[in-house]
Amino acid sequence: MTDFPSVPDAPDEFTRAVESVRQAVIRAELSVTEISSPGNLAPYSLALAADVSPSSHGSDSDLGTGRFIMLFDPDEPEAWGGAFRIVCFAQAPLETEIGLDPFLADVAWSWLIDALAARGARYSAASGTATKIISSGFGELARQGDGAQIELRASWTPADSDISAHVEGWGELLCMLAGLPPVLDGVTLLDARRNRHG
Repeated sequence: MTDFPSVPDAPDEFTRAVESVRQAVIRAELSVTEISSPGNLAPYSLALAADVSPSSHGSDSDLGTGRFIMLFDPDEPEAWGGAFRIVCFAQAPLETEIGLDPFLADVAWSWLIDALAARGARYSAASGTATKIISSGFGELARQGDGAQIELRASWTPADSDISAHVEGWGELLCMLAGLPPVLDGVTLLDARRNRHG
């Protein structure tokens, strides 16, 4: 993973968290880079972008894409319940038939929770939304036909400054949404669910 530049005068706790992100083991199918952090969410932050390979550098992947933002505020905002807050986004295209599955949003959320648990990520105050998007092309876009996407937006408060397991869980989620085999036991793929519909 990319070496992140040090932040001048950053608190030790944030510096340790950044170092733990460097130690995260990312699946080979992911291309992860540091991106500019939103400047208005916290005094200190680190942001990552990931695309499921193969992808073109600098553009979203056709297989899946995501963002991971680590926020740090030493004043521990009451809404966070701690000094750190993780905000993540994951998106992947789907076959239209799978996008119509009424349980898809529940499955996507459970994958995030399972991926974090499998890596021993400790956290509290998890929240998020899973959105299914079904689209149909018209006019000049009619030849594109129907399509579907799943988007997951989530946030949670890490229990400590070791963020590596949280990054790894997010990476696993991206790969699973893109239909890649999980490296977790007991997880069902969307492809397996597709066979039941066929």
